[in-house]
Amino acid sequence: MTLLRPAAGRAHVARGAFTALLLLLSSASGFAAGEFPFDRDFMLDAAPMGRVKRLPMLVVSPDGDARFQLWCKDVSARVEISGSAIRIEPAPLPDALPAMMSDGQCSPARMQADADMLATLAQMSTWRTAGGRLVLSGPTTLRFWPSDH
Repeated sequence: MTLLRPAAGRAHVARGAFTALLLLLSSASGFAAGEFPFDRDFMLDAAPMGRVKRLPMLVVSPDGDARFQLWCKDVSARVEISGSAIRIEPAPLPDALPAMMSDGQCSPARMQADADMLATLAQMSTWRTAGGRLVLSGPTTLRFWPSDH
């Protein structure tokens, strides 16, 4: 019978290690289900457009101030969250490009994509988290990954 105890002890340790791993993986996304992930940078789950690697990003602060880095330009917004409902009121697209971008980096297609993304964001009505992503839904669905930088 003493031979079974070490095996039982190893099973207990294995269960504990497995539980710890699950807890680590569930907290790896950095936000709990049902709680909006404020003050986190999120990157649009999309392929880059052309040679420029920039992807749209968003960050929302608890006071409702938000910053959207689109394909070319940066835009501020007001965001209201109530339960799973979200309302985004973006400011108009600025005329100038961000300081780190040159005129050659923003093609007409990327500039149009900025206008389209801004219009899409303004139509979002719900949010949720799924698989470590922030998912915004309205007439279309946008998925954002937590940024690792």
